[in-house]
Amino acid sequence: LAQTAPYGIGKVQANLVSDGNAANTTVCIIDSGIDAQHEDHAGNKLAGEYDSGTGNWYTDENHHGTHVAGTIAAVSNTLGVVGVLPGKTVNLWIVKVFGADGWAYSSNLVAALDKCVKKKTAGTNLVINMSLGGSLKSRFEETSFASAYTNQNVLSVAAAGNDGTSRNSYPASYSSVISVAAVDAQNVRASFSQYNSQVELAAPGVAVLSTVPTGSVSTAAVTAGTLAPAAEPMAGSPRTSVSNKGIVNCGIGDGTCAAASGKICLIQRGTISFSDKVLNCQVSRGVAAIIYNNEAGALFGTLGGVATLIPSVGISADDGAAVLAQLTTSTTGSVAVTASDYDYAYFDGTSMASPHVAGVAALVWS
Repeated sequence: LAQTAPYGIGKVQANLVSDGNAANTTVCIIDSGIDAQHEDHAGNKLAGEYDSGTGNWYTDENHHGTHVAGTIAAVSNTLGVVGVLPGKTVNLWIVKVFGADGWAYSSNLVAALDKCVKKKTAGTNLVINMSLGGSLKSRFEETSFASAYTNQNVLSVAAAGNDGTSRNSYPASYSSVISVAAVDAQNVRASFSQYNSQVELAAPGVAVLSTVPTGSVSTAAVTAGTLAPAAEPMAGSPRTSVSNKGIVNCGIGDGTCAAASGKICLIQRGTISFSDKVLNCQVSRGVAAIIYNNEAGALFGTLGGVATLIPSVGISADDGAAVLAQLTTSTTGSVAVTASDYDYAYFDGTSMASPHVAGVAALVWS
């Protein structure tokens, strides 16, 4: 497909500023690595270090880091998307802390920070992006980030968190780190985005299109009676399909669904994680899960690394309501999750907002 600029690039006005001088700037991405062979990172200035816990920096089993890196620096060519700095000028230093199932780094976040800081040389700029966080505060981390900011002139940026509450998340909520919340294409705060006194900026974090590891993208198809709603696969869903199966309304999906055995579970978004909803369907002997949104727009969900056995997809709130309206005991449908040759995907999260800010900081600073 022809190259496109994701809506966030225009929202942050990155398309109005040249990155021609960005060779003096490094963005250190503390994440899950990067697919260095991806077509939209070819020619980028990529480097990193091997870690005994996570392995090679130039692979990405979690898919998250490649998406983050694409928002920052997907190159301007004829393919896919463009990032905030698309001119192959900025230096990307990859510190891989996540494996396929989450944190796997052989040391702690401060050690990852130190690996970033070591890349800063006299007369150059360093921005760190951390699309990660947790609820526990560490004095060691706090003083380390403060030292990097005060003594090394390092700018650290982190995701505010996806709990949809006012709870602080760290490292974003340390005073020396820029905390980034998520908004949608209408500049409305995303329902999942955390909000608190430490949040300093907001950036696009809903349905953000960016790069993902080659061959990792799935596509989804759904039928429900006479309907064929547009569907998106849950990130991490197994590639498999079911057809001619009954559909049962499992409500919010926060427990077992008595009528689900041998059927497709129709579940509304909310209250608990997507993975828990799918697992509840699975333990109820459901054969697939269709989760419909509780707000306007398509649903791009993730299982967060949780292994499931049944195909799971997301559909819009309107399509969910339409399926519910025609649901009877005889309504049958199908769910299919299959491989795609399009190595780009839409993700939601403050994880997607943070790299917009880190990229713009690098662009302006350059």
